[in-house]
Amino acid sequence: MIRFLCIILFLLLFSIISLPMYLIVNIIGHFSPMKKAKISQSFVVWGFKMVLFASGTTLKAEGQENVPKDTPVLYVANHRSYYDIPTCYTLVKNNTGFVSKKEMEKVPCISRWMRYINCQFLDRENVREGLKTILNCIELIKSGTSIFLFPEGTRSLNGEMIPFKEGGFKIATKTGCPIVPVAIENTENIFETHIPKVKRQTVSVRFGAPIFVSELTPAEKKRLGTTVQEQIRTMLNEK
Repeated sequence: MIRFLCIILFLLLFSIISLPMYLIVNIIGHFSPMKKAKISQSFVVWGFKMVLFASGTTLKAEGQENVPKDTPVLYVANHRSYYDIPTCYTLVKNNTGFVSKKEMEKVPCISRWMRYINCQFLDRENVREGLKTILNCIELIKSGTSIFLFPEGTRSLNGEMIPFKEGGFKIATKTGCPIVPVAIENTENIFETHIPKVKRQTVSVRFGAPIFVSELTPAEKKRLGTTVQEQIRTMLNEK
């Protein structure tokens, strides 16, 4: 329970520090939206690192050299825990927003920072609004911002991936950006499997070789979600 309480105290502190930071980044954003996103991302990454430190989480990262440095990408990962975003987001090097469920838009403080780093809120019950979210992601990719996507749509705590939803892969097919598969292991054992305790864990995040849509066969393009999921499953099975 001590780790849990430490995290709550830090989140309260983060909220207080955020008040002057809102003003600073908004002034910067008036002159440079991209710089606003970059500074916001640095602040959010610091916050995530502090949460991971308070949780006793050790990160084991592999394959970061696989991520193209000169172009925005679509990161695609399996989803196991609330901790997936803090662990992965501390490892991305380029400006990156992620697709989150619509409900997160109502969370004070956190939702504001999510908007600042170009996160997109997905309404899973509204097809039209979901399409708008995908179109927004496409425009972000075109403007140089990478997108992090969890195409299962919800967390899977038992380690078995839920079939990937194909809609989000239009971000890659419409822009031609590389897809970077990301395999996440053991985040669920930090918190979800024994709520409210937070336990010390070692988490593995592996970035796979980029997938270029233009190099896929027509059959692979037609089932792009399954193609990427199979690669992530292979990465999870590699020890």
